[in-house]
Amino acid sequence: MSNLKISLITVVYNSQNTIRRCIESVISQNYSNIEYIIIDGGSTDGTLQIIEQYRAHINFFLSEPDKGIYDAMNKGINAATGKIVGTLNSDDFFAYKDVISCISEAFEQYDPDVVYGNLDYINLNGKVQRKWKAGNYKNNFFNWGWMPPHPTFYCKRELFEKLGAYNLQYGTAADYELMVRFIHYYKLNVYYLNRTIVKMGVGGVSNKAYINRYKAWKNDYRAMRKNGVFFPPLAIILKPIRKIVQYF
Repeated sequence: MSNLKISLITVVYNSQNTIRRCIESVISQNYSNIEYIIIDGGSTDGTLQIIEQYRAHINFFLSEPDKGIYDAMNKGINAATGKIVGTLNSDDFFAYKDVISCISEAFEQYDPDVVYGNLDYINLNGKVQRKWKAGNYKNNFFNWGWMPPHPTFYCKRELFEKLGAYNLQYGTAADYELMVRFIHYYKLNVYYLNRTIVKMGVGGVSNKAYINRYKAWKNDYRAMRKNGVFFPPLAIILKPIRKIVQYF
């Protein structure tokens, strides 16, 4: 069995209702070589008290104000020492106990730069609302509105050092910008792990209001132009259309 050291980063802020489920899905993984990193933004609810109960399972913990989700992720990346880095948001949890084992084996067997998989969106009752089946990546797919689910995105840590981490100038599209930069612009080798990796709570930051959705589109467009997407207006249109099939 593979034994790559994988650094897993959870960014959290006032998530007392979901952080326990997130942490327990990590410590229940059947993979032993996980470096678990939690970056808290200075929570004021019961989040810190819950995290404290699991400190024996956490390799690095930091709680301080930050400039948002991606600033916190960058702090986690800076603290990471594993060969592979991935994230698990505080509202999310792993779909199965062998997720990290499968990701590690994919890196060992195929030696890609990036591994990604599928994602389920669930409501407050745990019912699946959408299934995001990412599919195999092909050259220039980003030109047609494609992107992998960011919560399933794992890559070699050295890539952040060589190509840069999350760029805060892109707001809630910082994850999209990083993935289009790594995969489309730099043409890194990717491997699609065709299984559900993460179950994610519905209602991301960029989807909470029309004004946030507009800002996300604007930032997507800027990310596309910056990283050589062929015709950004078309990709902007196709990107949400691709999500429709996820409901069926």
